[in-house]
Amino acid sequence: QGQLVESGGGLVQVGGSLRLSCTASADSIRINYMGWYRQAPGKLRELVAVITSGGRTNYTDSVKGRSTISKDNAKKTVVLQMNSLKPEDTATYFCNAFIWNGMRWGEYWGQGTQVTVSS
Repeated sequence: QGQLVESGGGLVQVGGSLRLSCTASADSIRINYMGWYRQAPGKLRELVAVITSGGRTNYTDSVKGRSTISKDNAKKTVVLQMNSLKPEDTATYFCNAFIWNGMRWGEYWGQGTQVTVSS
């Protein structure tokens, strides 16, 4: 119930690209927003990008201009495309969403997917 399944992390070279995907479970009746956070070792979790049900987006400054977040409402999926990757993008990336499951609104998190940018 309210599960988020992530895919797309891995090892990428500096300057490369990656595509992170997150799909909400079938019982997600309404999704207010979906987004991505990341957490590097020894650092706080930070917002990377978010997209609302109306399509409004917001990005952290460090990824603006080289990242795009998009969604597919029918598939209940959000995709984060990141380009020109830097070593400082290395972190565990977590999908996050605010979902109505027919009984209540709740905030949900994915299990996390590791992104490592190597030089």
